[in-house]
Amino acid sequence: MNQNRMEISVGVITVSDRASRGEYDDLGGPALKKAAEGHGWKVIGDALVPDEKREIQRAIRELIVRGCQLVLTTGGTGVALRDVTPEAVREIALRELPGFGEIMRMESMKITQNAILSRGLAVVVDKALVVCLPGKPSGAVECLGFVAGAIPHCVAVLQEAPTSC
Repeated sequence: MNQNRMEISVGVITVSDRASRGEYDDLGGPALKKAAEGHGWKVIGDALVPDEKREIQRAIRELIVRGCQLVLTTGGTGVALRDVTPEAVREIALRELPGFGEIMRMESMKITQNAILSRGLAVVVDKALVVCLPGKPSGAVECLGFVAGAIPHCVAVLQEAPTSC
């Protein structure tokens, strides 16, 4: 199976107090869904949750149970006191994949000096890859693009599919 062509089942989670209260429209989730589909992946579920660790963890676990091999989150990766996405996912992670966050920050620094404040990361939860992206829709899509090339291989390995290495 060509890993770059494998069908990947994706879940998208928007983490936002204000959007979850209906104070503004969620733009990040729809932008990530469109980007994921552009990579040839199939979005099978989504969620909109407040910046609460237990809600973030519940949404991730529910999407994995529904069959998501890749969960993309948008929001909660900054330095605001309510930004708890990295802490939430680390608590349920089997392992962290530091290269994802390193590349996202490095490439984002070419666009904005504030990228150094981002706490985006990727972890393994059960047999799924969870990638935590910025809350700004353009930043989320850009960061996904910076790491998308590694995602099919990572998902294949986690799903115990035959790979070339």
